Amino acid sequence: MSDKTGPLFERLVEIMVTLRGPQGCPWDREQTRESLKAFLIEEAYEVLEALDHGGKEKLQEELGDLLLQVVFHAQVAAELGEFTMDEVLKNVTDKLVRRHPHVFGESRAETPAEALSNWERLKQAERGGVKEASALSGVPKTLPALLRAQRLQDKAARVGFDWGETAQVLQKVEEELAEFKAAIGRGRDATEAEMGDLLFSLVNLTRFLDLNAEEALRKCMEKFTRRFRHIETVIAERGKSLTESSLEEMDALWEEAKVGEDPARGR
Repeated sequence: MSDKTGPLFERLVEIMVTLRGPQGCPWDREQTRESLKAFLIEEAYEVLEALDHGGKEKLQEELGDLLLQVVFHAQVAAELGEFTMDEVLKNVTDKLVRRHPHVFGESRAETPAEALSNWERLKQAERGGVKEASALSGVPKTLPALLRAQRLQDKAARVGFDWGETAQVLQKVEEELAEFKAAIGRGRDATEAEMGDLLFSLVNLTRFLDLNAEEALRKCMEKFTRRFRHIETVIAERGKSLTESSLEEMDALWEEAKVGEDPARGR
């Protein structure tokens, strides 16, 4: 860590105090926890986008914007007399040291699974040994649905509620697909329920393969957007609109975009 890190962070906190002060910025002074929620989520997703496509300069910028939101919320809490930025920092640093005894203490953890087990055991000890109401506790309801589904499945798997092998998970997906097909025509509620079961089973398969369902779908949407924009561009160059083009023409351009992404497809 650079010797500048501490002073720079202190400077950021001081700037936020000034912006929220009597002679500060009218917009910053007006913000509340409620109004800042959307910005916090937006900045987190902009970090994700920078991780995928932005390069190091963009990632640096977006991490700064996300950090600003943390400092902003801490300042609001300080003004309400709840806690300060110093207390936030002390809490998280103490927790990291306390829950990594295999790094900062005498315990051992040779694998990620052992390290996670240590973390969960120590978290429970911090609560006085009182177990959470459910093994599924701690997964925010506000998470995107795919991410929340995978986190719930992770929690269940930690206590042994899991499949033994990939073939079993695949069979479950096939069962749910069959049930979904059978539900079509039985009404909206039945179809929606079976679609939910099918999606949940697909997330479980993704988790079992050590993949991230949210990431997989996000990257798929990026791919879809890229290919669809190729269709729009070429059709516009031909002096036409999408509505004036046939499905066959658009399908051909879709395949062209796929080949452009992976020339091996055209071989």
